[in-house]
Amino acid sequence: MPAPVHVSTHPLIQDKLARLRDIATKPPEFRALVAAIARALFFEATREVSLRPVEVTTPLTTMTCLKVAEKIGLVPVLRAGLGMADAMLEALPEAAVWHLGLYRDHVTLKPVTYYNKLPAQPNMDLGIVLDPMLATGGSAIAAIDIVKKAGTPKVAFVGILGAPEGVAALQAAHPDVPLFLAALDLRLNEVGYIVPGLGDAGDRQFGTV
Repeated sequence: MPAPVHVSTHPLIQDKLARLRDIATKPPEFRALVAAIARALFFEATREVSLRPVEVTTPLTTMTCLKVAEKIGLVPVLRAGLGMADAMLEALPEAAVWHLGLYRDHVTLKPVTYYNKLPAQPNMDLGIVLDPMLATGGSAIAAIDIVKKAGTPKVAFVGILGAPEGVAALQAAHPDVPLFLAALDLRLNEVGYIVPGLGDAGDRQFGTV
C-alpha cells in the first residue's frame, strides 16, 4: 500500500493557487505566492515529526514545552524549488538545505543531474524533496533516489501541482514516500507539461519567461 497523497483543500491555499495560475501574475507576486503555499504545506509535511520536552522560563514561571527532536533537511530541486526552501526556512531556521540540480531533457523527458551538494552522510532524520511541479515524476524520483542513497531514513515530497501520471510514477518508484500537494491537476500534455497547470514555475518565479 503506497504512502498517502495529501492534496490540500484549505481555502487560503486554494485562493493563492488561483492567483498563482493566472498568466497575468508577475514574478514578484508569483514568488510570494509560491512561498506562502510552500510554508503552509511544510506544516502539513512535518505534522508527525517527533518532539522532545524542554524546560522554559516564562515571565511568570517555568514550564515544560516541546521542541522538534528530529533533524530536518530541505532538498530543493534547482531552480524552481528554491523559493519553497526559503519559505520553509522561515518556519524552521534550524533546517539544513541540500541543493540538487536536475533538469528534464525535453526530448526524452528524463531527468539529468547537473549539481549535487548532498554530502555522503547528510545526517538527516527527514529529508523533504521540494519541487513545485510533479509532472512526469522523473526529477522527483531521481532526487529521492539520491536522498535515500545518502542514508536518509525518512523522505517526503512537497510540491504545488501534481499530474496523475507523475503521482503514479513516484508512488511506483517510492511507495514509502508521502506526497503533499496544493492541487492534483488533470493530465500531462503531449510535451509533458501539467494541464491546466501554471506554466514553467522556474521561469515565472525568476522572470525568465
